[in-house]
Amino acid sequence: MNDIVKRSSARSIKRTTNTSTDLPAIVASAGPGAKFAYEEFVYGKLRNASTRKNYRHAVKRFLQFCEQRQCELTQIMPRDVGEYLDQMPLAPATKKLHLAALRHFFDVLVNRHAVLLNPAASVRGPRLQVIEGKTPEIGIKQARRLLRSIGDEDIVALRDRAIIAILIYTAVRVSAVSGLRLTDFFDAGDQYCLRFREKGGKARQIPCRHDVQRFILDYLDRAGVTDGKSPLFRTTVRRTKELTDRGMVSGDIARMMKRRCRRIHLSLQFSPHSFRVTTITDLLEQGVPLEDVQQLAGHADPRTTRLYDRRRREVTRNIVERISV
Repeated sequence: MNDIVKRSSARSIKRTTNTSTDLPAIVASAGPGAKFAYEEFVYGKLRNASTRKNYRHAVKRFLQFCEQRQCELTQIMPRDVGEYLDQMPLAPATKKLHLAALRHFFDVLVNRHAVLLNPAASVRGPRLQVIEGKTPEIGIKQARRLLRSIGDEDIVALRDRAIIAILIYTAVRVSAVSGLRLTDFFDAGDQYCLRFREKGGKARQIPCRHDVQRFILDYLDRAGVTDGKSPLFRTTVRRTKELTDRGMVSGDIARMMKRRCRRIHLSLQFSPHSFRVTTITDLLEQGVPLEDVQQLAGHADPRTTRLYDRRRREVTRNIVERISV
């Protein structure tokens, strides 16, 4: 019985210590209501790990700014938020992310009656109009060249070829590919399909082309993966070309692509996301309706799909080439 009490006390002390180190001083001094609201915001409201990391960083940075001004949590005004954004040497998109985090954070504080009003609600963010995304597009010929350069001489080549083919012919994000399990590749009766889990908790099922299906089956036949819950694509033990039980993460796939691009002298600026740009642009050039391409890309808003459209760049190139200077 005493051992149970000691373990419980140890866990309580450890939890208190972790909470105290994570809690900003300005929040701790504002009372239990503010402390509850902060932990609710970070650990309860933000379910996506990446969003939690970015929003917590943004809120902590702003609260440190307020602490330097010797401003209490209940005294923060829209002027403080505006001046904080003005002095940040960051891009407009990053400033908008910080402002969104502060609005969300203070909304929780208002709901928990820790502050009276949301000081970030009336603050306008910087103007930002994105017409075209920044991701470099890998050309159709370059993508074909990259895919054809990967043979079938060993398990690593079979794995890499299957991954590149999935990125090209499904237009999914690299995180969705790295999260695939063996059970996510299945026979639906008339065709093989892949089941992807993407950001925002979205689950999507995309049919496999016949060549993608063959690439994956060739890889599985050599890999000997049988456990349905195991990762579909696994890492290797250094350069032994022996698969481990650990699944590849997004960074592993990005490094694999850089290595493959280097071998055939393609630009190292290309990333797995470049295939997403290429596929979306290619389908739009063929006259596929925007809503169908949007559905394949998994975008909630067609404006997001248009950011991947590089057809306007070709028009611009044609125009500037006609300048007779």
